[in-house]
Amino acid sequence: MKKLWSILVDNKDLFPTKWSFCIFVTYMALFTCQGILVTASRLGDNTYPYNTTTVVLLTEVTKLIFATLAYISRYSAKTLIIDSFNNRKVLYYYMIPAFLYCLYNNLAFTNLANFDPTSYFMFMQIRLLMTGFIYQFLFKRKLSFKQWISLLVLTGGCMIQKLNPDIISTNLKTDETEYVFMDGKSLFSSSLVLIMIQVCCSVFAGVYNEYIIKNVAGEDVDIMLQNVFMYLDSILCNLIFLGYKNELGSSFTSQSLSNMLQVFVIAIIFNNSLAGIITSLFLKNLNSIVKAFASALELIFTALLSFLLLGQTLHWNTILAVAVVSYAVVMYAQNPLKIITTNNKINNSYSKDDNSDQKTLLPTKSNVVIMPK
Repeated sequence: MKKLWSILVDNKDLFPTKWSFCIFVTYMALFTCQGILVTASRLGDNTYPYNTTTVVLLTEVTKLIFATLAYISRYSAKTLIIDSFNNRKVLYYYMIPAFLYCLYNNLAFTNLANFDPTSYFMFMQIRLLMTGFIYQFLFKRKLSFKQWISLLVLTGGCMIQKLNPDIISTNLKTDETEYVFMDGKSLFSSSLVLIMIQVCCSVFAGVYNEYIIKNVAGEDVDIMLQNVFMYLDSILCNLIFLGYKNELGSSFTSQSLSNMLQVFVIAIIFNNSLAGIITSLFLKNLNSIVKAFASALELIFTALLSFLLLGQTLHWNTILAVAVVSYAVVMYAQNPLKIITTNNKINNSYSKDDNSDQKTLLPTKSNVVIMPK
């Protein structure tokens, strides 16, 4: 871990500035904390003493408040109104990732009901590889062979961490050699289609969000104003989904709202709101590929801290996953995709293994409460 830390801190190709490295660490810390908070708030293994739909919506409202206050503190309320009108085109662009994140959150509960948690979380790791494909398509920047291998190893490490060692141990003790990965479901079942749609929503929303920040809005639109647009669209999409599911009234009953006053719930909403703001800064200063690695490291840290703070069992698969993910991070850190910023500039230094197409500039202009990243 010490060697891994030194490789990350001293890598100017991966983190061009100290600010970008601080964002990377803060991003992992906030989402790791989110996983710990959500786990600690459960009643038993899979129930919550609060309405999860209401928590998701209130989180989006809190994000909107944070972004609005941040923008007004830097400029003014009048400037916010004027700039919002002048840049309303960006508001329309953000409707796409807002809708995809909303669909992602709703599909999460459906898919967790259709699949056992192990199968669900292992399928969700496919998004790490899919991030590379969609990133190449939107930004027209090819990943090198070593970068693809590092993503593949990273995906494998995350899948190992999400294995259910209890089921495997039980099968071995009873001489059962067959482990049903998908809980007996057909490979081409409608349930599998839904989980692949969820994976696509997560990946495309994240990469397209970066595309809007760097290609559509650029330096002309302040990142906090972009956040205001994003959260306005997200609130609208969530309200439409609640109305479609006839849950708009039940989500805001006196009982539901009173449950929001619990310490854990307030902490979850506040922490995830900060995480949403940091995510936008992450995509502005880094990229979606680095974000995939940060999410994998977050997965590992969550498991380790759950063991230390919550007393959860630390299985062999988590220890193996730490080694595999660490190796993938080191491999990528030695051959990183060069960071591009909103002013369409790329760090001038390139590693020997970089594909020449990487130098192309951008064209101008869990069984848990699943929160969008």
